Amino acid sequence: MNTSEGPERIYSDCLLVSNGTCELDHWGYNMTRDDFQLPTFSPAAKARVIITFTVFAISAFCNLAVLWAATRTSRKKRSHVRILILNLTVADLLVTFVVMPLDAIWNITVQWQGGDPACRILMFLKLVAMYSCAFVTVVISIDRQSAILNPLAIADAKKKNNLMLTVAWTMSVLLSVPQLFLFHTVTITVPENFTQCTTRGNFQERWQETGYNMVSFVCLFLLPLLIMIFCYSRILLEISRRMAKGTISSKEVYLRRSKNNIPKARMRTLKMSIMIVSSFVICWTPYYLLGLWYWFYPETMEENISQSLTHILFIFGLFNACLDPITYGLFTIHFRKGLQRYCGRTKMTTDPDANSTVTGSFRCSMSSFRAKRATVLIQETPGVNYTENDPANRKNGPHNSYL
Repeated sequence: MNTSEGPERIYSDCLLVSNGTCELDHWGYNMTRDDFQLPTFSPAAKARVIITFTVFAISAFCNLAVLWAATRTSRKKRSHVRILILNLTVADLLVTFVVMPLDAIWNITVQWQGGDPACRILMFLKLVAMYSCAFVTVVISIDRQSAILNPLAIADAKKKNNLMLTVAWTMSVLLSVPQLFLFHTVTITVPENFTQCTTRGNFQERWQETGYNMVSFVCLFLLPLLIMIFCYSRILLEISRRMAKGTISSKEVYLRRSKNNIPKARMRTLKMSIMIVSSFVICWTPYYLLGLWYWFYPETMEENISQSLTHILFIFGLFNACLDPITYGLFTIHFRKGLQRYCGRTKMTTDPDANSTVTGSFRCSMSSFRAKRATVLIQETPGVNYTENDPANRKNGPHNSYL
């Protein structure tokens, strides 16, 4: 969450002023030279580093496996849902290879040892990673809303998603640009040389720093959360409405292509996206709430919250990057098989079911007998016109992807 300096880095730089006191930006009070002690690599920080590197290894392996599986097919054959998954995987990899190592190494070194350019660039990349995860998750929510509420507009989904993804990544970069100018290295000499990467000196008043952090909080968490709640509330209302109107059997619901019913594959994709959004909210909400407390009542937070708890909450937020690829594996045959190949546990196969079963795509690689049976069911369903010889229906029929 750190936009300037968040609660996971309890210690901060300390600058000596002319009256011999040490101003601590974080907590808003002064300490004398005798009272002040430089931060150390505490046992809690050591535990945090070990856990962070463990989460890093899991996240790197899982997300690289998903990336490998998602890029096995050509661009033209990728469903729009797979493109969304691919973008979220890239965002998770940014968190994995920027945020996690940065946090672990910084806790080990205690002070900043990377120089001023690295300080600015890494703080910029850190926020880009955080924004991209939030914004791509929002795009997934909007896509699922469109798929359920306007199923017949699925042909334009890929184009709309590409536009939304472009906006999401562009906004992630633009909103992170201030980090390049706010962060810099500051060095003190008493009680010993100590350098920190900080925003110290770029905010004239504390309320300015709090305001910047609040804007970042709204863009990083609050606004995405509200959009997700809005989208899934509409989805649940629409599903409830359709269930109330439904008069056909559950088996026919899975085969019908009418806009009044939801295909099985689309429901599976909806469940997957709900899990992705839920993991994002559950993992990061405690940490962001702690951030709010820290920004407005730092002294109270210091009295009531231990460093161990802040370590735990931050790591819990990072764990979200591990949950996304696990979710893909639970809901998609394609990624499960891709992960197996990535691990070298199975040989490459040309099984058509393995290649055609993709989350978000309603592909039926069945025998001709089962395909004909599905066609008969559709023809016999009132309100659905389907002609086998119609070229349009051959294109959009149950044997092709339409999600």
